[in-house]
Amino acid sequence: MNRDWLRSEIEKYQTVYQEEEKYKGRFLDLLFFDNCFERSLLSGHVTASAWVLTSDYKQVALLHHKKLDRWLQPGGHADGDENVQRVALKELEEETGITDVRLIGDSFFDIDIHNIPLRKDVPEHDHFDIRFAFVAQRPDQLKKNDESNEVAWIAIDGLEQFVGNDASVLRMKEKTLKF
Repeated sequence: MNRDWLRSEIEKYQTVYQEEEKYKGRFLDLLFFDNCFERSLLSGHVTASAWVLTSDYKQVALLHHKKLDRWLQPGGHADGDENVQRVALKELEEETGITDVRLIGDSFFDIDIHNIPLRKDVPEHDHFDIRFAFVAQRPDQLKKNDESNEVAWIAIDGLEQFVGNDASVLRMKEKTLKF
C-alpha cells in the first residue's frame, strides 16, 4: 500500500453517503502534495483510524481522547507512512493495546475530513482520515494509554450516548448495521 494504491482505491470507492462522495475529490487533490502524509502540511494531512468491532458486530472499541475531549475510534497521524492500513493498526495498538484483528473487506471502510482546532503552536487544520474496519480476535486485549481518559467497548445500539450527533461516527455505525 502506498500513495498510488490509495489514489486508486479512492477513485473507485463507491458510497451512498453524499459527504463521502464530496470528500473523494478533496482527498485526490491532497495526494498531489509531496508531504500530504506529514504533519508539516499545515492545511491538512492524511490520518488513519480503526473501527474495531467485536465478532458479533455489537460493540466497537472507542477511546475518550484527552486533548479533544471526545469519544473517538483509535487513529492518528501517518507521519510519513503511506501505508495507511499499517498506520491504523499501529495507532490501534498504541491507543487500545489490541493487536489481534481481522480486516473486514479488502480495502478501507470509510473516509472522512474533519477539522482539528488550533492548539498551542499548531494551527487549525484538517485531518483526511482513512478508516479501516476490523474485528478484534481478542477483545480482552483492550487497555488505555496516556492519550486517553478511558477506552471501552461501547454497544453499537447505545453509541449516541457517547458520541452525540457526531455524523462521521454515526455513519460508521450505520454501515456496521448493514454487515
